[in-house]
Amino acid sequence: MRSDSRDVNASRQRLGELLAVANLATLTDAQAEQFSAYLELFLHWNERTNLSAIRDIEGILSRHFLESIFCANALPSGLFSRLDYGSGGGFPGIPIAILRPELQVTLAESQIKKATFLNEVVRTLKLNAKVHSGRAELLTQRFDCVTLRAVDRMGEAVQSASGLVALKGWLLLMTTASDTAAITTAAGGSFSWLPAKPLPGGEQRIILLGQKS
Repeated sequence: MRSDSRDVNASRQRLGELLAVANLATLTDAQAEQFSAYLELFLHWNERTNLSAIRDIEGILSRHFLESIFCANALPSGLFSRLDYGSGGGFPGIPIAILRPELQVTLAESQIKKATFLNEVVRTLKLNAKVHSGRAELLTQRFDCVTLRAVDRMGEAVQSASGLVALKGWLLLMTTASDTAAITTAAGGSFSWLPAKPLPGGEQRIILLGQKS
């Protein structure tokens, strides 16, 4: 069921509150409109496509939107291309594309229904992004930045994702503090890692940002 205007306005206000608590910059009007449109599409498609186990608006805003916005703010400047590895429902890929429109974004998703959803979001929001409807590890391009959210068989995914990072490029991983050692080992010895940053709302959920040398 589509959200009505009251739901959209309340969600926009709530996201602004969450950003303020996390000490993140306020969205511009254009960005807020894009996030509202994204939320409406996500809620509609999640009813039939199972984009995420999180279905309540508060959870989507606090876990998906806010954490992805935090990642966008953590990325270094001067990047040109970015890959969202196993994009799923578009996190953190779509929010980063909204906030960092200068980046050429590739959203890699092998599940056809989810890839179809991502294409609809890209078209509706007019993002500087394209969808790779297939396995990310089959890509031959190398990217200035690769982002990856925690998935099953995370070690294998990190190993594959690290190979898609260009020299001097960055690997951003959304994970948990307890998995840090295993994940950085899986990425290989060619990365220099910045101190972990806790995601808003929990010390265990973190982002790891490493540069390839």
